[in-house]
Amino acid sequence: QLESNLQVCQFLADTRKFLHQMIRTINIKEEVLITMQIVGDLSFAWQLIDSFTSIMQESIRVNPSMVTKLRATFLKLASALDLPLLRINQANSPDLLSVSQYYSGELVSYVRKVLQIIPESMFTSLLKIIKLQTHDIMEVPTRLDKDKLRDYAQLGPRYEVAKLTHAISIFTEGILMMKTTLVGIIKVDPKQLLEDGIRKELVKRVAFALHRGLIFNPRAKPSELMPKLKELGATMDGFHRSFEYIQDYVSIYGLKIWQEEVSRIINYNVEQECNNFLRTKIQDWQSMYQSTHIPIPKFAPVDESITFIGRLCREILRITDPKMTCYIDQLNTWYDMKTHQEVTSSRLFSEIQNTLGTFGLNGLDRLLCFMIVKELQNFLSMFQKIILRDRTVQDTLKTLMNAVSPLKSIVANSSKAYLSAITKTQKIWTAYLDAIMKVGQMQILRQQIANELNSSCRFDSRHLAAALDNLNKALLADIEAHYRDPSLPYPKEDNTLLYEITAYLEAAGIHNPLNKIYITTKRLPYFPVVNFLFLIAQLPKLQYNKNLGMVCRKPADPVDWPPLVLGLLTLLKQFHSRYTQQFLALIGQFIRSTMEQCTSQKMPEMPADAVGALLFLEDYVRYTKLPRKVAEAHVPNFIFDEFRTVL
Repeated sequence: QLESNLQVCQFLADTRKFLHQMIRTINIKEEVLITMQIVGDLSFAWQLIDSFTSIMQESIRVNPSMVTKLRATFLKLASALDLPLLRINQANSPDLLSVSQYYSGELVSYVRKVLQIIPESMFTSLLKIIKLQTHDIMEVPTRLDKDKLRDYAQLGPRYEVAKLTHAISIFTEGILMMKTTLVGIIKVDPKQLLEDGIRKELVKRVAFALHRGLIFNPRAKPSELMPKLKELGATMDGFHRSFEYIQDYVSIYGLKIWQEEVSRIINYNVEQECNNFLRTKIQDWQSMYQSTHIPIPKFAPVDESITFIGRLCREILRITDPKMTCYIDQLNTWYDMKTHQEVTSSRLFSEIQNTLGTFGLNGLDRLLCFMIVKELQNFLSMFQKIILRDRTVQDTLKTLMNAVSPLKSIVANSSKAYLSAITKTQKIWTAYLDAIMKVGQMQILRQQIANELNSSCRFDSRHLAAALDNLNKALLADIEAHYRDPSLPYPKEDNTLLYEITAYLEAAGIHNPLNKIYITTKRLPYFPVVNFLFLIAQLPKLQYNKNLGMVCRKPADPVDWPPLVLGLLTLLKQFHSRYTQQFLALIGQFIRSTMEQCTSQKMPEMPADAVGALLFLEDYVRYTKLPRKVAEAHVPNFIFDEFRTVL
């Protein structure tokens, strides 16, 4: 009966075979074991083995199952650890663990190096899939007519994609066959090795695509910015779609890996670019974004920027330069002053969002912050140099302050007093204007970025946007309540809540760049009156356009109204609020005194400078989101209500 049962016969045959193996193993003499150990000792191969790497990789590429055979080689390589550890072990040194850890780490790095051929081969196939999916295979619509089914079938390209996908899954299978292996004292998980290898290859290729895709020619007319962003967007979308497509075939979380690695690449490049503005640089070994096992490659700079994010930022600043363009706030658009053609608009930031994602826009915003800080620091040193160290300028400012005091009064013969002060300080305004306009330009860009981040956050993650908005309002209400009644709770110094929530709010675009304090400042004498003089010196270069309902520059003068207003607001925000109050009081006095002189001389029209000053106050209230009574404290409200009707 037993002989007729094939299953029982098979079990008995296997048992006999294993028993024979056991008997042979028991009969092995110790001398044989020692000989085997000496023959199999790979201590000599620690340096030599590297010359066989290319042979091993070629074997794996041709036959991925070769990894299982190489597992024995890797295990034997662990015997190379015996020699350096021999004396340490005999001396019972406490350093045994750390030295073992070091040599095991070196060995694991070599294993990673050999097996990196698998992710490399996978990505070679993946690039072909990207090309097919991006250029050849049409996307199937949700509703499809029966007649068009053959057109959308595209059997040839789809067969090619299936063949390449199968090749990728074979490579995956090869590395996963290796099983968990103890290399020295470090346990190597093949699944983790595969994931790290895929991450490394992804980082290398995406970093290169970003570096190559964002190199601009500054002399190109029109700018290459939008075409290059679209081209890079298509490349990144191809990577993303194909990575998403193969994730199930290689048993990885594709979207998670994609988001983690792309954010790491962008944040690392932003960090490196911001190093330009730091006294103490963040080195690679200090960076929280750089990794030993999955390094982010560094490329040689092609211009003054170190990375692609710097090139992108400087190209945006170049094409939106206030000297060459005019910004229309209502349209969120920049126009060329000579040709009157559109240069760029808020669509630029939507394109950056599509190409680089939220991480890219947020990184661009961070870089602009550093640039604003540098510009404001340069401004302060310039203020010290051209104003506080110039005796003539100081005497002029002192004379003007005596003429306008007290600020609630009307200045007698106002046009003469103001004109005299402007004429004597004329030489300082060119450098002053450049600094203000640069800051204003970057603040406009930061506002556009915040708008784009906020709209995309509300669209893609409305629950997150709502939660952040509510938490922000609740925190502000609690802080205001604490200032009214100090017995109520307030976050302590060691509480990181405010710092952490700020990072989330900026990433979601729930912040106002105009309210940000960029630098710490000391008391500066004559600061409000200098800014007031600067403003009224620029007003003759601007004119109110009735048809557009806005302030426009005169063709010959490089002064654009929105950057001028936002630059001044940002500068005043860095100092104590009493400076802003004094500055607004000086403008209010200027308007009242000019109107008084206009009335007494029976002039039929309101002076253009008074109109410009009123428009500045209107914009000040609008941008700062303060109540209008702040401006009405210095200018009667009926003037505000009526001045547009007489223009």
